[in-house]
This record gives sequence, structure tokens and C-alpha cells, in this order.
Amino acid sequence: MIKILKDGVNTREEIFCVVEPKVDVEKIVEDIIENVKANGDKALYEYALKFDKAQLNALLVSKEEIENAVNSCDKEFLSVLEKAKQNIYAFHKKQYREGFEIRQENGIILGQKVIPIEKVGLYVPGGTASYPSTVLMDAIPAKIAGCKQVVMVTPPDKNGNINPAILASAFVAGVDKIYKVGGAQAIAALAYGTESIPKVDKIVGPGNAFVATAKKQVFGKVSIDMIAGPSEIMVVADKNSNAKWVAADLLSQAEHDKLASAVLITDSQDLAKNVQKEIEVQLDKLDRKEIARESIDQNGKIIIVKDIESAIEMANQIAPEHLELCLDNAYEYLSKITNAGSVFLGRFCPEALGDYMAGLNHTLPTSGTARFSSPLSVDDFIKKTQYVYYTEQNLKELYLNVDYFAKKEGLSAHAKSATIRFSEDE
Repeated sequence: MIKILKDGVNTREEIFCVVEPKVDVEKIVEDIIENVKANGDKALYEYALKFDKAQLNALLVSKEEIENAVNSCDKEFLSVLEKAKQNIYAFHKKQYREGFEIRQENGIILGQKVIPIEKVGLYVPGGTASYPSTVLMDAIPAKIAGCKQVVMVTPPDKNGNINPAILASAFVAGVDKIYKVGGAQAIAALAYGTESIPKVDKIVGPGNAFVATAKKQVFGKVSIDMIAGPSEIMVVADKNSNAKWVAADLLSQAEHDKLASAVLITDSQDLAKNVQKEIEVQLDKLDRKEIARESIDQNGKIIIVKDIESAIEMANQIAPEHLELCLDNAYEYLSKITNAGSVFLGRFCPEALGDYMAGLNHTLPTSGTARFSSPLSVDDFIKKTQYVYYTEQNLKELYLNVDYFAKKEGLSAHAKSATIRFSEDE
């Protein structure tokens, strides 16, 4: 049963789940990465047999497999995919930016180029659940940014097949190549390249502890989006909230993972008790009730505070991945939110809306990292290069300042690189 706590909890650790690995994930992942670096495709085939129980003949998903997957999906699903794509595209297109150039009257030119990252790899989980929505969320911003090559890796089932919904989503999103590989070995393949899988410049997408650890270990060799922890939701609700709706919203994250955290903050004891009861009613009807049950029992919390202002203050301190404001005047509180991955405003804005259809990205900072990081966006798929042009006269006006500054730092060669151009002795 979800726990009800009185105001007084002060730290994130008191509210959200803190995961302590039961095995030496770092060492296991390190060994996998070294094996893939040394043995390439051979290692990937071996891991597919070991972890996925799949005897693969090829890593690349063929065009025929993709066509068959699309044709096997019902028309309603394909229609929903297209509608989601349109909304995601419309939102993320607004994030697209161009470079700028400043031309001064004296001839100085300063500028910044915005350049798409050339090759990006998308990791899409399999396992206990597969998420075609993640394909859209990762691929569409990359396509908007202008990345030349967008490749996807995802684990196969024991028959060597990929979920048709995943392949259909990749087709709709415009993914260039898809490979049958998952886990830490997939991250290693993207980071270092194999005979079949190209080395990429950036890896994005969520995964389990092994995937997250692999991303951490290859960072520096390639760029990554973030280290994603277990899913989490915080709902701020007042006395006028519908307990059934709030309970359903909390369970929407609890069903993700046994380590997921679902937290309600309210100023109403009645709502707290009613939500606690309603969660029990709804839990037994869920398809993934065993997962949701452990999540709720171990990590679920209802916190009673003195007023909504206190709830907002706590939310900012905790920096949740998903933050729902189930309030009559929710939009009025938006300006007070400083730390959250995505904010869902009002009583008719469940978090699941953002997962699928609203257009916002659902790859979000977890584990309190919303204090300093952002949702996945077009910005994740670009890089910036700056440039400068000076004429002789422009440099002549500043070279003594460069000389002075450089000598202040004890860097005489820096100084000379400016003064040598105006020295009669050289």
C-alpha cells in the first residue's frame, strides 16, 4: 500500500527511490565493451544467443522485414503513429535554430555556425516492454536537426524478430538503419563500430542499468544524451481533485518498472486517504499489476503539506521527471516551477498525454538532474562552431591588449603571436 507521510520530508532520497545495484554492473559492462571492441560482430552474435536466446543470421533488419512489419500493423495504429509524428514534429521544429553572424563597420566578422551531428544512434529498449513512442521521440528531433545518418539498435526476441510496432514506428520516423542488438553490447557497438554497425557520434535513448552504465562508460568516445534512472512522477493536487484520476496518473508510472516512483503531494488529508484507497482498487485490474504493486509498495508516497505553495516548493527541491499540477489554476503556478522535466497543467492533462500524443519529448532528466539538464530536443543533435575574421587594422588596434593579457598569464608565446605581426625586428 502506498505510504502517507506528513510534511517534514526534506530530501529527494526521502521521497524517491535510490537504486543500489545488487551486482557489479560496472565490471560486467566494462567486460562487454572490451569484448565488442575486440571481436565486433562475433561478440554481438554471441551476446544475442546468451541474453536474447536468439540465433541470428544478420544484425541488420532488412527492408523486407520492415515492410512486413508495417503491413502487419492495423491501420488505426499506423494512423495514431502519423498523428503523433505530426505533433512531435510541430513542437520540435520550433526548437530548430540557425547560426548568426555579426559584421561590424570596421570589417570585423564574428559568427556561429550550427552544424548537425553527422551520425547518431538511437537505443530502443525491449525486455518487459517495448516502446514505439520512444522511436518517434528520439528520431524526429534528429531528423529535424539534419543528421545525415540515424541508426537504431533494439534487442530481438528469441526468434530473432523485432516487435512490428517498433519497426513501424522507425519507418514512420524515417530511421535509416535498424540493427538487432540490445543491452550494453549495443551501446559498445555504436560507440566503437563493428563490421556491420557504424560508429556514431552520439547515442541517445533510455535503457536498463546495464545500458545506462554502458553509456556512462563510453561517454567521451561519443556523446550521450543523459544517464536515465527509473521513471518517476510527482502529482501536486488540491482538495478539489478527483481521487480516481490522481490514482490512475500515479499508477501510469508505477507500471513502468519495479523501481519507478510515484508521489502525490497534497494539502488535503481526505484526498490523500481517497487516493490511497483508489490505488488499491485500480492496481488489481492492471495488466502489469505485479510490477506496479512493487513500485507502489516500495517507492510510492503521499505527502500531506500545509498548502499548495509548500507543495510547489517541495517539487522544485526534488526536481521530478514528470510533474503534474492537478489544480484549478494550474497555469498560474507555472512561473514558480524551476526544476522539472515536463510539467502537466490542469486536471485534464495526464502524464501519458506527453508520452504519446501532445508533441513534447518524453525522454526526460531523472534522478533530480532536472535541476541542471533538459528534455531531449533538437539541441541534442546539433553542435556549434564559432568563427572570427580580423583585418590588419583590426588586430593593430588590439594586439597590445592581447600582449598585456597573455603576459599576465605568463604565456609569452601567446603574446608574441600577436606582437610579431607588428614588430620591425621580425
